[in-house]
Amino acid sequence: MDSTCDVAIVGEISLRTWRLHVSDGMAKRIALISFLSLIMLMSVLGNLLVMVAVCKDRQLRKIKTNYFIVSLAFADLLVSVLVMPFGAIELIHQNWIYGETFCLVRTSLDVLLTTASILHLCCIALDRYYAICCQPLVYRNKMTPLRVTLMIGGCWIIPTVISFLPIMQGWNSIGIRHLIEARTFSGNSTVCVFMVNKPYALTCSVVAFYIPLGLMVLAYQRIYVTAREHARQIGVLQRAGTASDSADHQRNHRMRTETKAAKTLCIIMGCFCLCWAPFFVTNVVDPFINYTVPEQLWAACLWLGYINSMLNPILYAFLNKSFRRAFLIILCCGHKRYRRPSVLGAGAPCTATQINGSTHVLKYSVLHNGNHIEQEKLSLQNDTESQESCF
Repeated sequence: MDSTCDVAIVGEISLRTWRLHVSDGMAKRIALISFLSLIMLMSVLGNLLVMVAVCKDRQLRKIKTNYFIVSLAFADLLVSVLVMPFGAIELIHQNWIYGETFCLVRTSLDVLLTTASILHLCCIALDRYYAICCQPLVYRNKMTPLRVTLMIGGCWIIPTVISFLPIMQGWNSIGIRHLIEARTFSGNSTVCVFMVNKPYALTCSVVAFYIPLGLMVLAYQRIYVTAREHARQIGVLQRAGTASDSADHQRNHRMRTETKAAKTLCIIMGCFCLCWAPFFVTNVVDPFINYTVPEQLWAACLWLGYINSMLNPILYAFLNKSFRRAFLIILCCGHKRYRRPSVLGAGAPCTATQINGSTHVLKYSVLHNGNHIEQEKLSLQNDTESQESCF
């Protein structure tokens, strides 16, 4: 009898343990599904909102930077529609059921679209550098419609060259095919493995991340320094008492917008580095440590990069006044409360950043104190594009 009771007790304990294990696994599964679904949904809606806002808002369409933003939103939208769902399915089921060919296509799309997103961010940084740190005439000469088109084209052509061409030809797997096959068919499941050899890891990472990162750091550093220098010069003019009340008010406004612009750029740059640096550091290191990076770490780094596609429209909504108003107009079905001249008016400028205009004004104010108001008006008339910058 005692042995029978012991067996029953052990069986009951084992059953309870199994139920707890199943319940815990189900809870984690539901939490993971909810988290990934939220990322994909917010990414789709946010990027669609950005594209619709620029297409519907005449004032936003006037700004050259926003063409980069629309193309960026399109790339991020494709990431959330063509890349994230298949990655989420494989992560949840721990199995790839779509075949080897589609695995290569999905991997190529992943590299293409995420690289395109990063290159668009780099182009936006360069565009803002020319608009804010250079003279208006320099910006107009640099950012012609043809050059903007070529830059956007490069943001798509370069990723295509480093994604579909080498991956579909198998250049990334030269020398490590046996490792890829071993991981693809490990256990009772099949997974879509993307492993790269050392040459491809270095080349792809440098082109897709490290060069754009360097250019963005240099551009935003110069923008930040310029904004701080303008604020200092405005303070000097105020203490010297050389400005009239109207000019003083305008300079105070510019100082606030310049400071906000510098902070905005720092936030955008910080989010970019936080999201993508872990993946590309891991991508370079892994081939040199015999591919020993845990799969869980790989998945975490990859999805952290995907989150950047969700964050971009959020940053525009919360940190940019013109986009925020355009979003409210769309979400509130064109309610009159949000229809302000700064958004829809034909002649009202976007005042998110007016750094380049104040650079021109400051130079004339220091040299010709008596005529600073007239020179300021002339500067504002000749610098419409840079004044209407939304970064």
